[in-house]
This record gives sequence, structure tokens and C-alpha cells, in this order.
Amino acid sequence: MALLHVSVVAADREIWVGEAKQVSAKTSEGEIGILAGHEPVLATLAHGEVRVTTAHGEKIVVDAEGGFFSVDHDQVQVVAGRAALVA
Repeated sequence: MALLHVSVVAADREIWVGEAKQVSAKTSEGEIGILAGHEPVLATLAHGEVRVTTAHGEKIVVDAEGGFFSVDHDQVQVVAGRAALVA
């Protein structure tokens, strides 16, 4: 199974980095879901949750605001002005 290589960072620190099966986020254009093999995307990140399903099925939720969401060659980068893990 192909995996995504995901990096979620805030302006001041790394929030989560790892391999994932799926990533979804709220963008200024609406909700987007990403699986391996997705076409390249560059979108403005809206305030909301970034949800990551890891390679092992764990669910990671990050509250993020401002910044961008980028996908290219199974590399997903979420760069937010503010972001924090949701407990």
C-alpha cells in the first residue's frame, strides 16, 4: 500500500511528521481529502481540523489556522500560522 509522507508544522514548531494513509483538511475552497497518488494541490488553509490517519490506523487531529496545504508526489505539507494537537 502506498503511503503519504506528511509534515504538519506551525510557524514556531513541528506538530507532527510521519507516514499516513489519508489526510484531510479544511481549505478556503472547502474540505479536501488526500490519498496516495493524488494530483498536486496547493490551497490556502482555513481555520479548522487537519485529520491524519497514520500508516498504523491511529487518528491524529490538529487544530490549524492560516497558512497553506500542499500535495506533490505523495508529500503532504501543512504549514499553519497557528496549530496545536487536539487531545
